[in-house]
Amino acid sequence: MTALTLIAHALTPALRGLVLGGDAEPDPAGVEAARGLELTADAVYAGPERAAVRTAEALGLTPVVEPVLRDREYGDWAGRDLEELLAADPERVSAWLERPHTATPGGETENDVIARVADWLGDLDQLTGDRRTVVAVVHPAVVRAIVLYVLDAPAESLRHVDVRPLARVNLSHHAGSWSLAFH
Repeated sequence: MTALTLIAHALTPALRGLVLGGDAEPDPAGVEAARGLELTADAVYAGPERAAVRTAEALGLTPVVEPVLRDREYGDWAGRDLEELLAADPERVSAWLERPHTATPGGETENDVIARVADWLGDLDQLTGDRRTVVAVVHPAVVRAIVLYVLDAPAESLRHVDVRPLARVNLSHHAGSWSLAFH
């Protein structure tokens, strides 16, 4: 059995300001809060964002940076504030918000992200070998995508999954299947 703990990285100015994508430093208060969490793991991964790596380090962990665990790709909208986008192109942004099968210009759909993380989960046993306690520190959007995949929930369900900075989700893998694990 593999136990996987997902940790949403610390708050960033981008998360606070609803800026899509980017690679912002985490807020110092969030990093400090992460220091108070106690986790141990046989294997540790982090998304490539600075906030993910810095959060893992604040947890006292040394992560392997895994590009597959990156935030959703927002294409032409990367780095832009959601309210600014809504003011500039309300119809297109509203359509994107209401239909997760819609990609931003040059970006990924929610289904793309779910497929990407599903592949990583499928390879996790090979990546970790005998190490059965795994931690992954990632962007909240990646936590949401993994939860949707594990629950076999449609991408439309993403608006019902609220993942806050430093949120922890426990999963277990046994007999070829992932499950939410409540402790």
